[in-house]
Amino acid sequence: MPDRTGPHNPFEGVTDYFSELNRLRQRGVYGSEPGQEDRQRTHASAWVPATDIFARGDDLVIRVELAGVSPEEVNLGLAKGVLTVSGSRRSDMEQDDGDVFYVRERFYGEFRRLITLPEGTEPEQINAEFADGLVEIVVRGGVGSPDAQRIEVRERSRGRASRSLG
Repeated sequence: MPDRTGPHNPFEGVTDYFSELNRLRQRGVYGSEPGQEDRQRTHASAWVPATDIFARGDDLVIRVELAGVSPEEVNLGLAKGVLTVSGSRRSDMEQDDGDVFYVRERFYGEFRRLITLPEGTEPEQINAEFADGLVEIVVRGGVGSPDAQRIEVRERSRGRASRSLG
């Protein structure tokens, strides 16, 4: 997958999330039009692979389902505490004029999944393996949660006293 240069959009993951929710809602309400999934998908319409995140002892384990994706097409990156799993899946079918799809649910093209990791996670703590259509990412020591800080909330209306929520 080619490297992208240019300014980074700090809201890219939020945009992807809401775009994917909207796409799923549209598909559920209106169904899909013939050839709809054949068009080029963009950052805002990239498919999001199914992901499991769980603890195994002190390690955080992330499994991303990427059936039909070549390991060479998978890219992992860590920036500002966010793990990005991205790449692309190529269609294994050429649609002939005689092919008629009754159901077409698999997505092709670019995908991206953004996962916020615990504060202070370093690249050296992360190992990734690809097997049987799953990328398993292990963040060593990633389960330990930092102590939460209490934040005071002040009441501004009608002169009430301030209080802490916790």
